[in-house]
Amino acid sequence: MKLGCEEEMRVRFIGGFADNDGVRIHYFDSNNLADSDVAPLLICPGLSETAEEYIDLLEFLLPRRCIVLSFRGRGNSDTPERGYDLDEHRSDIEAVIRTLGLQQFHLFGHSRGASYALGCAAAPNELHIRSLLLGDYPPEHRQMPSGWADEYIHDYLIPYQRTSNIRTEAVWGIQRESRLVALDSPSPLPALILRGTLEGSLIKDLDMQRYRNKFRLLKVEEFHRSGHDLMGTEREGCYEAIRAFLNARDSVNVV
Repeated sequence: MKLGCEEEMRVRFIGGFADNDGVRIHYFDSNNLADSDVAPLLICPGLSETAEEYIDLLEFLLPRRCIVLSFRGRGNSDTPERGYDLDEHRSDIEAVIRTLGLQQFHLFGHSRGASYALGCAAAPNELHIRSLLLGDYPPEHRQMPSGWADEYIHDYLIPYQRTSNIRTEAVWGIQRESRLVALDSPSPLPALILRGTLEGSLIKDLDMQRYRNKFRLLKVEEFHRSGHDLMGTEREGCYEAIRAFLNARDSVNVV
C-alpha cells in the first residue's frame, strides 16, 4: 500500500461540517472521487484520533466512498462544555448521516470509536447499516476509572504531542460523564472484528465470546504483531482486511 503525503491527499476530498444541535462535527468525504454504485463506509476514529488520521484509508478504499468524522472535542470539531457520554457521541455519527443523506452504508469504529459505532448500530439505524467493522475494543461503552483523565493528559497526550487531536476539556468530559453500557445484545448485522493478539489488546477471550454470541455472521482477523495499537503496528494489514471484508459483503448485498 502506497500512502502519499497526508496534506496532498486531504485536499482531494470534500471537507464539511454537520450540525449536531449547535455543535459542529467535522468530516471528510471522498464522494467526489467515488463510485456511487458501491455502498459507502462511515469511519469512527478512536478516543484521541481525528478525521485527518484516516485520510489514508479514504485513499486506500477508492473507488468506494468513505466518510470519516472527528468526534466532539477532537480535530476541527467543536468542543462543548458538556455532552461526552455514549449518547452524545452516537448523535455525532447520526448528525453526519443526516447531513450527507446516507441511506445504506457500512460502519467502522476503531478502539473507543467501536463503542460509539455499536451504540449507533441499534434500531432504527440498524436498518441503514450493511455491516459493522470494529477495531480492538470490547462490546461495551466503558466508564473511565478515577484519575484516568489526569494520567491520560500528562502521560500520553502531552508527551506524544496529541493535545491538538483531543482537547483537555473533552478528556475531562469523558472522565466525568461516561457510564458503563453493555453493547453485546444480539445483532443481525454481519461484522468484522480486528483484534491484536499481544499483551495490551482490549479484546480478551471473554470479550471475543461475547462478540460470537452477539453476531451470527462474524469474521475475525487477528494481528499477531500487535496489542491494542494494531492501526500503528499493522496498519496495512488492517486496511487490507477491511477492504476484503467490504468487497465480500458487496458480493452478497445489492446496492
